[in-house]
Amino acid sequence: MATQRKVIITCAVTGAIHTPSMSPHLPVTPEEIIESAVAAAEAGASILHLHARDPETGKPTQDPAVFEKFLPQIKEATGAVINLTTGGSPHMTVEERMRPAVEFQPELASLNMGSINFGLFPMLQRFNTFKHEWEREHLEKSHDLVFKNTFADIEKIMTMCSKNGTRFECECYDIGHLYSLRNIMDRGIIDGTLFIQSVFGILGGIGPHPEDVLHMRRTADRLFGSDYQWSVLGAGSSQMRIASQAAAMGGNVRVGLEDSLWLGPGKLAESNASQVNKARELLEGLSLPVATPDEARSMLGLKGGDKVGF
Repeated sequence: MATQRKVIITCAVTGAIHTPSMSPHLPVTPEEIIESAVAAAEAGASILHLHARDPETGKPTQDPAVFEKFLPQIKEATGAVINLTTGGSPHMTVEERMRPAVEFQPELASLNMGSINFGLFPMLQRFNTFKHEWEREHLEKSHDLVFKNTFADIEKIMTMCSKNGTRFECECYDIGHLYSLRNIMDRGIIDGTLFIQSVFGILGGIGPHPEDVLHMRRTADRLFGSDYQWSVLGAGSSQMRIASQAAAMGGNVRVGLEDSLWLGPGKLAESNASQVNKARELLEGLSLPVATPDEARSMLGLKGGDKVGF
């Protein structure tokens, strides 16, 4: 009898897209990030994807000193795979963005597979009152913003982090990013089983239509065969719909307040754990078991939580 496949749930705890004025439930301080991450792991998240924020203003930061205030506690309390961002914020330089992953040598780090327009300004139609001056500017500036990740940037981050045994959540916002990743593999920059995270619904990238999901999956299959693990994230209201479709197609799922503030139409998610629980319900309805952190490590070929730098 064939072994039933397990599904990895990634929870992206806070991110850099949403701002504190958009939801009172968005984790900002190290204490809030710890509490939210631990609860998400207890709800069933195999991987915790972590950003940091200035505890006073909620502005995204890649200062390793801020990460240091929550990484050891989360590692000790959960056993989950910890995945650090190299994306940081679209407004940061590549050198800023890669600092935490280089310093803390995590098992997994996120890495965008190309430069894209990154339009957050449509959120100004929904949100127009802000607590902090930077929040409105953060959204307005995205009207004239390229989130830069050139081939040189990607190779620099991959090379430096791979020396520490860190593997990558390769974030693909469009079809061209899959071809770029294939080229990077062909040139020997990285090898082994890929973890491809297809991102749907960011203005500037591929849309959230079911046909877009199918197109991403079919293209990845053609380029990488069976030598990869596929995961999806849907931005905003498409989060659970895309998760359901991808899980039924053999994929893994990512949820969390980085990607969507919502649990349902007009209903804010009160925690990351609530989204993880909803994802578990979807998977259980499809008779798909959730991977434990150690099962996720095996599926992705990770080095183990005892070999990180925190």
